[in-house]
Amino acid sequence: DAPVSSVALRKSGDYVITLGTRFAALKWKEELVTTITQVDKDKANTRFNDGKVDPAGRYFAGTMAEEVRPAVLERHQGSLYTLFPDLSVVKHFDQVDISNGLDWSLDHRTFFYIDSLSYSVDAFDYDLQTGKIGNRRSVYKLEKEESIPDGMCIDTEGKLWVACYDGGRVIRLDPETGKRLQTVKLPVDKTTSCCFGGKDYSELYVTSASDGMDKEWLSRQPQAGGIFKITGLGVKGVPPYPFAG
Repeated sequence: DAPVSSVALRKSGDYVITLGTRFAALKWKEELVTTITQVDKDKANTRFNDGKVDPAGRYFAGTMAEEVRPAVLERHQGSLYTLFPDLSVVKHFDQVDISNGLDWSLDHRTFFYIDSLSYSVDAFDYDLQTGKIGNRRSVYKLEKEESIPDGMCIDTEGKLWVACYDGGRVIRLDPETGKRLQTVKLPVDKTTSCCFGGKDYSELYVTSASDGMDKEWLSRQPQAGGIFKITGLGVKGVPPYPFAG
């Protein structure tokens, strides 16, 4: 009855998902979805977007306004939330445009986060014991041709991979120096997210969108909306953490 925007493994089995403005439990075999809790109750027109579980088993996910068309929406309607293992929810901040990519540094002391329309990859100090974040700062501002930062993941060298919506690429960043290390171009413009997978997490999977593309655009990019696998990067990803609740 609503878009599913992120999925996480659950320690006790099956999955937790973000569905519309709800955190929900998904039992796969039974095809059963049950609401855990709803957010943004004071907003008529928002939905969850990206979400991911932290190293302590908390599910972080953020919201955004419903789009009029891709990346066109009412500004500052979103928020960033955490679903704790005891199923309580904390709101970290609001005034978000499009809550997007997120991940944690290898030492778990930094939380990386993207609010897409800020065109920035941001870092926060992270307290693994409490799940609190603070001291927000930008670690990378996107170049014009990179367009809009979307989904993001980290590799085992502590570098960030960011899918660039309307940029047709994934970029690898060093959050310590703020430098771009690598650009991988794709045959589609609307690259949306990325994660490592495969037996040893050495393959990068990249999703893309076709929403908002007219026939002429789609005829030039017939693979738009497809999922791509990139091999031979020489780096590996970090396995996902399961939700502890």
